[in-house]
Amino acid sequence: MSDLAATDLDARLERHRTELAGYCYRMLGSSFEAEDAVQDTMVRAWRSFDRFEGRSSLRSWLYRIATNVCLDMLSAGNRRARPMDLSDATPVARAALNARPEAAWLEPVPDGRVLPSLVDPAEKAVERETIRLAFVAALQHLPPKQRAVLILREVLAWKASEVAELLETTVASVNSALQRARSTLAECAPADTDAADPLDEEQQKLLARYVAAFEGYDMEALTALLHEDATLSMPPYDLWLCGHDNIVGWMLGVGSVCRGSRLVPTVANGTPAFAHYHPGEAGGFDPWALMVIEITDGRVAGITSFLDTERWFPLFDLPKRLEE
Repeated sequence: MSDLAATDLDARLERHRTELAGYCYRMLGSSFEAEDAVQDTMVRAWRSFDRFEGRSSLRSWLYRIATNVCLDMLSAGNRRARPMDLSDATPVARAALNARPEAAWLEPVPDGRVLPSLVDPAEKAVERETIRLAFVAALQHLPPKQRAVLILREVLAWKASEVAELLETTVASVNSALQRARSTLAECAPADTDAADPLDEEQQKLLARYVAAFEGYDMEALTALLHEDATLSMPPYDLWLCGHDNIVGWMLGVGSVCRGSRLVPTVANGTPAFAHYHPGEAGGFDPWALMVIEITDGRVAGITSFLDTERWFPLFDLPKRLEE
C-alpha cells in the first residue's frame, strides 16, 4: 500500500472512531476497555483491508469487527455494575467503606469521546440518553449478543436484516434476541432523567445552588435540592446511600472531610458532572472525585462520586490541582 493510500485509509477509519467508541462503551461499560476495543478494531481493519471486498459499507464492516472484539472481551462473563446493582442501600448508621476490584465497576466517560457530532436533535438525544450511567448499567444485565442486538437496533437504528448480516445469523434470530433483551431491560429499567443538552435555565440555577450548598457545606440548602429518595455512591466502595437524610447524615459524619471543597463543572455520560477538589495539606485543592449528577423533575436524583482521580482526571482533561 502506498503512503498516499495508507494516509487515505487512516482518515477513512478515523472518521468512525468516536461512534465506535460509543458502541464499545455501551457494550463493555468501561471507558478504557472501549478505547482498547476501538484501537484493536482499527488495527484489525488495517491489517485485513486488502480482504475487504466492499460487499458492505466500510462502517458496517468496522461494526462487525468491533462487535467481535467486544464479544471476545466479554467472554469471561464479568459484568460491570454500580454499587446499587450489587447490594441493598445501607442506612448511614451502619455505613462502612469496603472497596471492590476496579474491574467490578461501571466507569464514567467524557461525552466527547463517545458522542459523534450529530445534526438531528432526536438522534442526538438518543445518543446522550443511552450513555447515562443507569442505562449502561442496565445493559450489563443482558447476555453479550443480546446487548449487541439491542444497541444496534434500538440505539443505532439498524435494520434487523443489517444486524443479522453483521452477526451472521437470521432475521428471526435477531428479532427473538431483541424481544428477550427488551423484556430483561424492562425488569431493570433505568429511571428517566431530565434532558440536559443544553442545560435549560432552571437546570443551570439548580446546579449553581448545588455548588453553593456543597462548597458552603450548607446541609439544609443541599437537602432542599435532593429528591427524597436521592442516591449517593462512591466507587470503588460498594457502599451506597438512599434518601436525603442518609446522604446528609453521611456528609455530616465521615463525609465531613469534604468541608471547604471546590467543584469545577464538566460533563460525563450525557449528564452534568463536577471535578471535586479537596482542601490540600499544603494549601490549594487536590483532586478528590469525579462527581456525576443525575437530575429528575428539577431536583438532584443521583450523585456518583468516582474516587480514583488518577484515572479519571487525566481522562477528562481536568487540572491536577487548584490553587487558592
